[in-house]
Amino acid sequence: MPSKLPNLVSVTTIAEDGSHVFLHPADVSGRFTRMRRVFGLLLIAVYVGLPWIPINGKPALFFDLANGQFHIFGLTFLTQDFWLAFFVVSGAGFALFYVTSLFGRLWCGWACPYTVFLEHVFRRIERWIDGDAAARQKLDKAPWTGGKIARRMLKHALFVLCAAAIAHVFLSYFVSVEALFAYMKGSPFAHFQSFAVALFLTGVLYFCFAWFREQFCIILCPYGRIQSALTDDDTTIIGYDAGRGEPRGKASDPDAGDCINCRRCVQVCPTGIDIRNGLQLECIGCAACVDACDAIMDKVGRPRGLVRYDSLNGLEGKRRRIIRPRILLYTALMLVGAGVLTFALTRVHDVDLHVTRLPGQPYFVTGEAVRNQFKVRLFTKRPEETTFALSLEGAPEGTVVGGVEELIRVPALSEVEHPITLSIPRATYDGPAAFTLIARSQPGGTELRKELKFVGPSAKLLAEDTPLGDADPATAPTTP
Repeated sequence: MPSKLPNLVSVTTIAEDGSHVFLHPADVSGRFTRMRRVFGLLLIAVYVGLPWIPINGKPALFFDLANGQFHIFGLTFLTQDFWLAFFVVSGAGFALFYVTSLFGRLWCGWACPYTVFLEHVFRRIERWIDGDAAARQKLDKAPWTGGKIARRMLKHALFVLCAAAIAHVFLSYFVSVEALFAYMKGSPFAHFQSFAVALFLTGVLYFCFAWFREQFCIILCPYGRIQSALTDDDTTIIGYDAGRGEPRGKASDPDAGDCINCRRCVQVCPTGIDIRNGLQLECIGCAACVDACDAIMDKVGRPRGLVRYDSLNGLEGKRRRIIRPRILLYTALMLVGAGVLTFALTRVHDVDLHVTRLPGQPYFVTGEAVRNQFKVRLFTKRPEETTFALSLEGAPEGTVVGGVEELIRVPALSEVEHPITLSIPRATYDGPAAFTLIARSQPGGTELRKELKFVGPSAKLLAEDTPLGDADPATAPTTP
């Protein structure tokens, strides 16, 4: 442990000269530690396994940036659906704030990827090679011998391998597992961009987990600094029951509280704080101090819970409220957001239809008709070819439609552009109008509808116009 005692004025892991003080948290066992370990390993298994699990022919989670396709648990989104990312990002952030208002920094200690990999992978490797906290501290102070060099080389080699494995799994979410294995077998310069990303991530992860460690949570992550705005006296946190524990003293002292000042809670803390000093931004809510204190209480024959999950009101013996104004407000906002997201998802289909007017003149007037030209874009997110049949609804009698009589075949997970023309005879033309273009997909029978605005001169102006005869649309004069 560092010689600097934990306090509320400065960070324990930064020495007086500004250098980094390496922490060696002692190992701990207990109910929360076991649950965190199982949950952490489960999260790692999910992270590694998702790119391998096929759903509808694609990985369960696959962000195919090269083709502009995003496959999420069987659903396929294209780049034009990217606006939905707003709901994902804002919803995830809001859910984090909501959970924090109820349970404090439960995310940090139990589910944050940084904590999961640091605590359940890299620190486990370090304990396996260098020993317990006392052995690691002794090894740090020991002179450089052959044995110390061998341990350091083995540990850091495993750190690099783990960092590279995490980086490559991350890369597989964007290039697929099959492509990743093909890249790994070939030359790095054949797919240099992917190689550079993997190399960069490996270096960053190795730096963070081998050296920076808890400094990331304390210095870089803003979450700890905003928790005071998200929590109140009824939020569940990890705290020390000062009323029961003070004054500190020996277990044999009848005038002392339950805290025997063994400092076991400090020794196991992964960020080097003393939980007895109160709620601090460095606390990630991992519950290591809870298990450590409970073990000591068992040894001295006193009740567990001197350090526990509770609210500030609960620690002071007051009644704790779960339902309170901020929770009601957060719940209402979350329901509104969920409703908007649900509505937004109903607007997303596995096929889609877009219609735009062809560039150039908006309409053409010939001796026989008024003509408009459109570009139809048909999308499919399906893994198989989709056939579309076009039809027009609401067009005046005599309207000549070009380009809708044929079936349009769209390859899997792609789009096709198709031109159509609408010509209304001058005799039946009654001014600008609106029609409906219908596209029916097979298989599935999904019906897509888009309104077409047919533009042209006013009927009166057209009646006064001198007939021009048939003209090619590209060169036909227009009536302003």
